[in-house]
Amino acid sequence: MKLYCLSGHPTLPCNVLKFKSTTIMLDCGLDMTSTLNFLPLPLVQSPRLSKLPGLVLKDGSTFLDKELKECSGHVFVDSVPEFCLPETELLDLSTVDVILISNYHCMMALPYITEYTGFTGTVYATEPTVQIGRLLMEELVNSIERVPKAQSASTWKNKEVQRLLPAPLKDAVEVSMWRKCYTMPEVNAALSKIQLVGYSQKIELFGAVQVTPLSSGYALGSSNWIIQSHYEKVSYVSGSSLLTTHPQPMDQASLKNSDVLILTGLTQIPTANPDGMVGEFCSNLAMTVRNGGNVLVPCYPSGVIYDLLECLYQYIDSAGLSNVPFYFISPVANSSLEFSQIFAEWLCHNKQTKVYLPEPPFPHAELIQTNKLKHYPSIHGDFSNDFKQPCVIFTGHPSLRFGDVVHFMELWGKSSLNTVIFTEPDFSYLDALAPYQPLAMKCVYCPIDTRLNFIQVSKLLKEVQPLHVVCPEQYTQPPPSQSHRTDLMIDCQPPPMSYRRAEVLTLPYKRRYEKIEIMPELPPKPPQPPTSKKRKRVSDDVPECKPLKPLLSGSIPVDQFVQTLEKHGFSDVKVEDTAKGHIVLLQEAETLIQIEEDSTHIICDNDEPLRVKLRDLVLKFLQKF
Repeated sequence: MKLYCLSGHPTLPCNVLKFKSTTIMLDCGLDMTSTLNFLPLPLVQSPRLSKLPGLVLKDGSTFLDKELKECSGHVFVDSVPEFCLPETELLDLSTVDVILISNYHCMMALPYITEYTGFTGTVYATEPTVQIGRLLMEELVNSIERVPKAQSASTWKNKEVQRLLPAPLKDAVEVSMWRKCYTMPEVNAALSKIQLVGYSQKIELFGAVQVTPLSSGYALGSSNWIIQSHYEKVSYVSGSSLLTTHPQPMDQASLKNSDVLILTGLTQIPTANPDGMVGEFCSNLAMTVRNGGNVLVPCYPSGVIYDLLECLYQYIDSAGLSNVPFYFISPVANSSLEFSQIFAEWLCHNKQTKVYLPEPPFPHAELIQTNKLKHYPSIHGDFSNDFKQPCVIFTGHPSLRFGDVVHFMELWGKSSLNTVIFTEPDFSYLDALAPYQPLAMKCVYCPIDTRLNFIQVSKLLKEVQPLHVVCPEQYTQPPPSQSHRTDLMIDCQPPPMSYRRAEVLTLPYKRRYEKIEIMPELPPKPPQPPTSKKRKRVSDDVPECKPLKPLLSGSIPVDQFVQTLEKHGFSDVKVEDTAKGHIVLLQEAETLIQIEEDSTHIICDNDEPLRVKLRDLVLKFLQKF
């Protein structure tokens, strides 16, 4: 049992498990932190960005001044943002049989895997994961394609050049793996390979192993996976939550008795309490609006935004914000708000009961009906006519490198009345703000991450008691900025096995038993290897077999056998007794018949018709079955 680690990002995993002759990819997360090294893509021409000076190296060289720009002591690539892909050279990805997706954040690299590696297998995911994942991909593609860049930067990626650059570009890893965004045709082709599954549904892979998705409690349709054979069980826990939010609660009981538990996707901010962060978010928002300022919330079009809108729904009237407009701007804003209302069976019990009353499970439906929340596909068109200040705007992308958020950062950044509130934990807010410096607007960091923290993980591991735990190396040591916090790491016995990007782990569990089915038929020749790369169930191709010879039973009475021979024209018959039986001699035909307790042999000299005739006479005394 081997684990190939293709991603170094603990919350955006991509691993491949080789288990019982099957090759299973566990998630295909896309590391977008690489985009922080690029300049933002403004929707309208930005005089400030276009006037940034080019980079001059320490030796006075200016050959990179077209590709790299300086801004407030930082260096940025002036090109279309690129993303850090999972490893593609560690193993042949065309041999991957299936891909298991745990949540919509962990499928963003799917088009790179399915469309560029020769992958011919099947992808398994729940329906909300697929539909919301499609929205995230569509927003990503739309945000980048609508601001085309004339130039492409690649010279700086040369290793000899990169080591001359200032940090963080100098220290950027795997820049050769950075790629531009995929296209919508590639997204559609990738999603067409997905097979929808439901919680606790058992899926057999080639008759060798069985995989089952379980609710992980983190997002709509998010899953943990059980991978098991008759005698082994591997649990894959990725992006799970024990907090009571809008998704179905986490299924912990099914994780028990695991031989190996692969643990990824823990909270990125273990010291921050999600409830406390929501409280800070609401108070900072109210304070800014009361002072006549605008609030900008960079966010994804799904997930935490549902919970934020629900909290604001309860908070608006008491805080005196009923007249303040809330805008949600995204190419997929309308679809996201609608999907959240129709996936009732994937919601927690309280929200499911509302559906049957009938009431909308999320209160943002009422906010839309009362015109307190308005959604738009972009800042153009209707939004321009309806736009009123002060207001609160939810829009993407959280990296501040593309999307409508870039326009509002440029528009509002010069006023200290305005505030940008960061709620998504995926990006360093200081790095996200770097190309906008100097900045007058206030910045508030309220990261909301409902995924498991280390206290919850310790409790979970004590309850489910796996034999072995495997996790990213980041979870086996305290954070670099808090090296004294030994409580911010996984503590279990035996100690967890850790992995890093581009490593191959041989998992400690050894198979001791195997269940096999033995068929009495034997193939006439070895089966030919399949011409297709697709795997097939063992039972799909049963080899053509020759009919079996019948088994014989009984004994041959020698006296009666001699009489039968004489009746058929054999006159000179002589019988001799031996230690094991009798020998019947046909002297005239120069033939010998050896009769023993468990066998009979006919020995004649190149006379096949005679041998067949004698064989038929012997068979008259035996029974076939």
